[in-house]
Amino acid sequence: MQSLSAQETVDQGLAEPLPLREVMARFATGVIVLSVGGEHIHGMTANAFSSVSLNPPTVLCCVAHDAVMHKAIRSAGHFGVSVLGADQEALARYFADKKRPLGPKQFDGLDWHAGPVTRAPLLRGATAWLECELADAHDSGDHAIFIGDVVNAVRADEGSGLVFFGGGFRSIAAERS
Repeated sequence: MQSLSAQETVDQGLAEPLPLREVMARFATGVIVLSVGGEHIHGMTANAFSSVSLNPPTVLCCVAHDAVMHKAIRSAGHFGVSVLGADQEALARYFADKKRPLGPKQFDGLDWHAGPVTRAPLLRGATAWLECELADAHDSGDHAIFIGDVVNAVRADEGSGLVFFGGGFRSIAAERS
């Protein structure tokens, strides 16, 4: 196996998008649905999501500049997070589908409730839910990194998680504690 030195990597410039996508497909991520309630009600599947800090409780999510969710989060100033369970792949696919209805109609027939703090739609059956107030946003390439202060966090009693790995959805069994 031949490896490149740090200088050789720098000399070659930035990685191309396709090889980066192939490498990142080898990194397992959780699957969430971001949501915004109110005037700009919207939902979107995402896996570019992470905890930033426990004190204060802070998370981040990355959203493409051209995504409807980008404008929705900026306009609302808050967002909800539904951490999807292993049996919610259909919801992940639905909120990733650009052909689904937009606005309130995208939630018709779905089992959800408005978060008590932000009123963002939170999907029932998820393994956990967060509500966040937008604290900061940073542009990076074709995405914005939204930093949210967690104002409400709820964990389901049990359930296995939905993950994305190798270009597909997988499930992870939760260990009983």
